[in-house]
Amino acid sequence: MATIKDIAQQAGVSPATVSRVLNYDSELSVSGETKEKIFKAAEALNYTKHKKKTAETSSIRLIQWFDTEEELADLYYLSIRLGIENKAEELGIRLLKEPFDSLSDTVVDGTITIGKFGDHQIQQLKKSQKHLLMVDFDALSYGVDSLVVDFQQAVDLVIDAFIAKGHQKIGLLSGIEYTKDHQQKIIDPRQYFFEARLRQLKLYDSHYLLQAPFTVEGGYLAMQAFLARAEELPSALFASSDALAIGAMRALQEAGVHIPEDIAVIGFNDVSVAKYVTPALSTVKVHTEWLGELAVTTLMELNASPAPVPRKVTIATELINRASTGHATELTSE
Repeated sequence: MATIKDIAQQAGVSPATVSRVLNYDSELSVSGETKEKIFKAAEALNYTKHKKKTAETSSIRLIQWFDTEEELADLYYLSIRLGIENKAEELGIRLLKEPFDSLSDTVVDGTITIGKFGDHQIQQLKKSQKHLLMVDFDALSYGVDSLVVDFQQAVDLVIDAFIAKGHQKIGLLSGIEYTKDHQQKIIDPRQYFFEARLRQLKLYDSHYLLQAPFTVEGGYLAMQAFLARAEELPSALFASSDALAIGAMRALQEAGVHIPEDIAVIGFNDVSVAKYVTPALSTVKVHTEWLGELAVTTLMELNASPAPVPRKVTIATELINRASTGHATELTSE
């Protein structure tokens, strides 16, 4: 695994700055550009493949629903984008990156979107984009090819792991997000499957449900508010993103709650920073770089051999146990 020194060297900053950025130190004042360099270096150093660029033979449009600031607030989408960029470079594909509200008339062989789009936006994309593939959004009901994560399998992994360690009082910190066009609220699928599974096990307790925007600050404020009103903590907490988990952990630690002795915590995504926080964060790993790579190869397959009906490709996840659930952690600062 890459060390903090490795990341510092690649980003051109000090190891201390890297450590504070990866731990989302709210008192650190650095530019967004510096943060982006550090996060990109941390993600890139996790990659195991080093690819050689070949001559460009085709082109893809990449449409993102978020801006750079949002991307840095939760590295999930950054990692997917880097996977798309790396695969396009490997295959010699020209990648045209454009925001939804500034799409050009440039003719491409296919289009990939990352993120959540509203009904009207999806209809516009269907009409304007040839060979459209939506990543991290199930648009099959719109007749659009989709590449998604198996959230039900992920939630089952978390709950099974908690129960195996004797936890009966299990909480959830779910994410809140909206589409960009009409601010249409997007239901967090992890919350749906979490509630359904705990009801089935007769362990559901609505008092242990929290919600916040998908950011470190959101997780921090939600947990602060919960601690102020709650009479009792759950013994285990699942957060819908690593960013939410890291924020919640900070609030818990400031309140004198020990992790994992008083409460075990599991996040979601396994972005690079999960290894570097204290305690290191147990999390559901989404192979985000590979998800981005798979998006490129899937779109190329659709382009080469159009299917009679749209398809939805669902990828599994795996649970990575670290110190926040009582498991041994990895060394990061040598």
